[in-house]
Amino acid sequence: MTTQTMKAIQLTQPCNPEELIPVEVPIPQVKPGYALIKIRAFGVNESEVTSRKGESSPDFTFPRILGIEGVGEIAQVAEGSTLSVGQKVATMMGGLGRQTDGSYAQYTLVREDLLIPFDSSLDWSILGAIPEMTQTSYGSLHSGLRIKADDTILIRGGSSTVGLMSIALAHSMGATVIATTRSQTKLQDLRDYGCDYPVLDDSSLEETIYDIAPDGVDKVLELVGMTTLHQDMSFLKDGGYACFTGALSGSWTVKEFSPFMIPQGKYLTSYAGEVRDLPAQALNDILQKIEQGEIKIPIAHTYHGLEEVSQAHINLESGKFVGKHVVVL
Repeated sequence: MTTQTMKAIQLTQPCNPEELIPVEVPIPQVKPGYALIKIRAFGVNESEVTSRKGESSPDFTFPRILGIEGVGEIAQVAEGSTLSVGQKVATMMGGLGRQTDGSYAQYTLVREDLLIPFDSSLDWSILGAIPEMTQTSYGSLHSGLRIKADDTILIRGGSSTVGLMSIALAHSMGATVIATTRSQTKLQDLRDYGCDYPVLDDSSLEETIYDIAPDGVDKVLELVGMTTLHQDMSFLKDGGYACFTGALSGSWTVKEFSPFMIPQGKYLTSYAGEVRDLPAQALNDILQKIEQGEIKIPIAHTYHGLEEVSQAHINLESGKFVGKHVVVL
């Protein structure tokens, strides 16, 4: 490396979004098992807003460079690495931006087992939106629900970023997709990403679902939370699967839960997400489908430079946007 310092957004304590200001910090030093990544773009996530506010779980500590995901190119590797300088990679989760410094920086040091190599001509502004939401969607559909082409799937919370990506992926596989939103104005968004049956989440939801699928659905992806999980399991056919992945409602647990709350003959699982759940081949196949226009990526807005991260946080918290907020360096 010709320079020893880089720009990054390093937090020393909880702060407001306006305080997300780039500072000069040392470039991380490569060590065995790690690679130095030149960050080209990253998505902004709710968990980073939580960390910024000082409301994360104890595994998050200050000082910390935020950023649980990113895409870029390998800048430097340790001796004996199988990776190559200049290779494009994606990374997400695995403690990134929480236990170790993350992607809100020009460079970040990442464990090699948290890197997914890819080859794509897509713009960094698109690639930056992909890692975390694609891993969550793909992992939920495949590891959690074992989705098949002839399945009918209900996605609860379809207008969320992960919801839209899950609609797009399930549709690309040939599944029949039902998805919910609480906003009349977002029904068209669901259609745009491949939803066969966009449904308004209101008092007539149950009647609407059974009009569409009189015998019930094969799979349910739960992104709203515990407030709707029990109802969603009632929509399942015998032998159907429900996967709890997100809690847009903020309700992650339920008091006095009993296993007998799970309907007989139906199955409840969960998905928490790891890099290994998105194989390199799967990521590259998805990128190819995006290039060919078969899959649409939900992007709300693109920002340029670390100086615009504060605005990305403000916009994300506003709740007025549909899709991913992406920062390009």
